[in-house]
Amino acid sequence: MIGRENELEQLERLYESDHFEFLVMYGRRRVGKTTILQEFAARHEVLFYSAQEKNDSLNLQDFSRAIQRYFDGQILSPFRSWEDAFSYISRRASGRKTILVVDEFPFMAGPNPSIKSMLQHEIDHHWKDLNLLLILCGSSVSFMVNETMGYESPLYGRTTAALEVLPFDYLDAALFFPKYSHEEQLIAYGILGGIPRYLNAFSPECSIQENLEREVVRNGAFLYDEPMMLLRMELREPGVYNSILEVVAGGCNKVTEIADAIHEDKSKCSKYISTLLAIRLLEKRVPCGEPEGSKKTIYALADPFYRFWYHYIFSNKSYYELLGTADAAAEIMEELPDFMGLAFEEICRQYLLRQARERKLPFVPAFIGKWWGNNPAIRAQDDVDILALNKKKTEGIFCECKFTSRPMPMEEYEDLLTAAKAFPESMKKHFLFISKSGYTLPVQERAAREGTRLLTLENLFAGE
Repeated sequence: MIGRENELEQLERLYESDHFEFLVMYGRRRVGKTTILQEFAARHEVLFYSAQEKNDSLNLQDFSRAIQRYFDGQILSPFRSWEDAFSYISRRASGRKTILVVDEFPFMAGPNPSIKSMLQHEIDHHWKDLNLLLILCGSSVSFMVNETMGYESPLYGRTTAALEVLPFDYLDAALFFPKYSHEEQLIAYGILGGIPRYLNAFSPECSIQENLEREVVRNGAFLYDEPMMLLRMELREPGVYNSILEVVAGGCNKVTEIADAIHEDKSKCSKYISTLLAIRLLEKRVPCGEPEGSKKTIYALADPFYRFWYHYIFSNKSYYELLGTADAAAEIMEELPDFMGLAFEEICRQYLLRQARERKLPFVPAFIGKWWGNNPAIRAQDDVDILALNKKKTEGIFCECKFTSRPMPMEEYEDLLTAAKAFPESMKKHFLFISKSGYTLPVQERAAREGTRLLTLENLFAGE
């Protein structure tokens, strides 16, 4: 299995405990939660139950089979109630190490919310005194966070650990394509993001263009309609959410702009946006260093593949069908360098986060992200691709990211230094450039004189 060492290490720590442990594990669909649990289960004896979208009685019937097969090696008859099933686990788990994994817990507790109260009763009266590891896992992030761990949940305060499984970053995602060049690995990430299921859809033996033709633009391919399929699974009104995602991908990033673009009331639109934030399809952004409630708040697609799909596939399906899959893939490839600009900024941000964790930056950032706002030095709006600030905001790293086919010229160097003038003169400033195609000689010479770091794609992969 590629990656996930940290997640498996956390599961192993809980397994090694000699008392009751309760982990809530969650993350968006396709992120690889079940794969992690299956890998963990392959190492240990685990009572593994995967809930289905069935009614309550059928889920109880399936759960009964799973626990009877685990403890007795045979199936007897279904338990009459969930209380009986949980009580049976309490009796049979006494005196032995037991791992109970419930995958897709929302399918089990959604139709019957009282299951959470029954679990709470069993934990408080029996399981807390047993050498038992309980893992509840789910793809509905809002359900797991609010209705399983939230203050109003009967299970509130019973968990001993929580784990959100996140998509891979660019470096782990690159492991799926060992034969690709660094540039191709980054382009693959810009298209697919870090969702393992999406990364696995591309063949590492085929070129990116061939993969686009076979796995994205071809009607019937797995990735052809994937975002729409997930919206229908997650949400009751996919049409409105779909419209929001489309206009955000097109550049509308403020609530007012989004509401106007989809012709919906602003307050109603805000509620839809909150839901998309909860399921990790949108993310809220403010200029680096500003408070969460900043009036400059904008929204962006959190997932690279959704951004790619809404940018290219959603509005061009009919056109691509007329064009043909081969020509459609070729046309997308021609336009990808421009599309990769924002994706490359995210990749560079991930690089800086890795550097920070390894203590390779001048300081550990308390804030990191894009900055935009007024620059008094030029009396105009300005921006910095990536800004990292220390806790007191007295020191900063100013980073410019370029995914262009030509070496970065002096004008870009000057632009970043000018943008930094929007910040106090007393701030200690470090300047960093990351360019796909290197730098002109004048830039290299000036950077050497001024102590500015110039990085290329090789540095992103070497961890320098």
